[in-house]
Amino acid sequence: MRNEYDFSDSKPNPYARKLKKQITIRIDEDALAYFKEVAAELGIPYQNLINSYLRDCMTHKRKPSVRWAA
Repeated sequence: MRNEYDFSDSKPNPYARKLKKQITIRIDEDALAYFKEVAAELGIPYQNLINSYLRDCMTHKRKPSVRWAA
């Protein structure tokens, strides 16, 4: 390994805006099974499907309707 590196000709990463953050999230088994089933039908990974769904909610400013039981 070198002591110094020359980054003077480096360019910004064009994909840096699209980086994803790995997290841990707890999802009900039946909800996860649903997304896995739909993802299999579409031929995409279920994580991508969930991310796309959340991004669509964010883009259209959709908020869940939550009502707590009395």
